[in-house]
Amino acid sequence: MDTLITLSVIVITVLIAGLAGFLFVLGSQLSRIATLLEECAEIVWKIKGDAEAITPGVERINQTGGVVAGALPLLYGMAEGIVTGATYEPEPEEAERPPALPAMGSRRSRLHEGVGYHPEPIS
Repeated sequence: MDTLITLSVIVITVLIAGLAGFLFVLGSQLSRIATLLEECAEIVWKIKGDAEAITPGVERINQTGGVVAGALPLLYGMAEGIVTGATYEPEPEEAERPPALPAMGSRRSRLHEGVGYHPEPIS
């Protein structure tokens, strides 16, 4: 019987020690979270202060956006009228065209001169 009592006391002691360790870890994590939340709260208050200065401008932007949104149907109708008169018609296929050439002959790169290299001209 003494062995059963001794083992019960040991098991209860281990259980209490395990719970104490768990509560210690949990408390340290919760205090770290509380510190981070406090820093976040300060940032949120700063953002709120900055946003209060912007609020009148946002109201004006929203009003202008409403005016533009009201004009969109008119603009869409005008664009439809423009597109109707500008239909693409491909050129009729004729003989094979030669490749396009630059108007001034071959281009000369100036990148070499920018770094001090002067290549010999190609004849």
